[in-house]
Amino acid sequence: MRLTTKGRFAVTAMIDLALRQGKGPVTLSGISQRQAISLSYLEQLFGKLRRHEIVESIRGPGGGYSLARKADKVTVADIIIAVDEPIDATQCGSKENCHGADAATGTRCMTHELWATLNEKMVDYLDSVSLQDLVDQQKQKNSEQAVVVMHRNHAAVGQN
Repeated sequence: MRLTTKGRFAVTAMIDLALRQGKGPVTLSGISQRQAISLSYLEQLFGKLRRHEIVESIRGPGGGYSLARKADKVTVADIIIAVDEPIDATQCGSKENCHGADAATGTRCMTHELWATLNEKMVDYLDSVSLQDLVDQQKQKNSEQAVVVMHRNHAAVGQN
C-alpha cells in the first residue's frame, strides 16, 4: 500500500480542525502541538487543502483555518486526494507496466487486477466516510473515556 503519513497526517489534522469548528479560526500551531505534527509540514498540507477548497484561511491576528464546507460534505477521499496522496495498492502505480519500467514494453503482473480492484474498493470506502463521521467517532470516544475517568474518580473517593 502507498498510503503514507501524508494522508494520515492530513486526515488527523482535519479531524482536529473539525472538532473546533464554531469556536473561531484554528491555528496550525495549535494543531501541531495537539497532534505532534511538524508546523512546516502542516503548512504544506493546508496549502493543498485550501487550493482544493476544503479549508479556508483567515489572515491577521486571531486568524487560522476553518472548514470551507460542512464536515458532512468532506470525505476522507477528498482529503487524501487533495494532498496528492496516491491510493494505490498496485506495484506499478496503476501504469500497468508491473514487469518493466517502460509502459510500452512492460506487462501487467499476474495479480494486477486483484490490486486494481482493491484500489477501487479503497477509494469507494474512503469516499463513503465523511469528516463528520470521524468527528462523531472521536466525540463518542472522548465521552466514553470521560465516563471511565469519572467512574474511577468516584470509586477512589468512595474508598477514602
